[in-house]
Amino acid sequence: MEFSSKLLENVVYEISQLPGIGKRTSLRLALHLLRQPQEQTQKLSEALQKMRNEIKFCKNCHNISDVEVCEICSNPNRNEEIVCVVEDIRDVLAIENTSQFRGLYHVLGGKISPMDGIGPNDLNIPTLIEKVKSGKVKELIFALSSTMEGDTTNFYIFKQIETYKIITTTIARGIAVGDELEFADEVTLGRSILNRIPFENSLKI
Repeated sequence: MEFSSKLLENVVYEISQLPGIGKRTSLRLALHLLRQPQEQTQKLSEALQKMRNEIKFCKNCHNISDVEVCEICSNPNRNEEIVCVVEDIRDVLAIENTSQFRGLYHVLGGKISPMDGIGPNDLNIPTLIEKVKSGKVKELIFALSSTMEGDTTNFYIFKQIETYKIITTTIARGIAVGDELEFADEVTLGRSILNRIPFENSLKI
């Protein structure tokens, strides 16, 4: 793709680095921004800079937040005895959209994947174990995607906490094997949360 402007080419390249966006789409977006009033483009630029520089991760659950403790963790109406373990922030948003879960979350920040060089210590697993050790959590819900990496992560955590008095459950398999949580429709995901099963049972399937 030939460009008459190096400035435009640089913007197209940077936009194309975003997931799911090819060169043609990034060119269309770049030209759209170019046609907008300068103040609108400036607002977008400032919003991106502000997000990148000021966003925080909740010290309790590792969810994104504007403050040290996110709105979910600081909500007194949430049940802090039930913690839903998810891979990343997109899964929190997906489950919250179902309006079927009133507990708290724990964002791992990924899944165990030896092929990609990701081990337990690369994820937010140690802080999850500490939560279990504190005795405040009565149930852990494993809500990772039903992939080999997701199942491996679930099993690893389960083995780390099986000596503690805690209920471990997993979302019902209304989510197809291999599917990512964020792409599940709200009704299916909501039912999977409500109809969760003991984690030990999932090992026998």
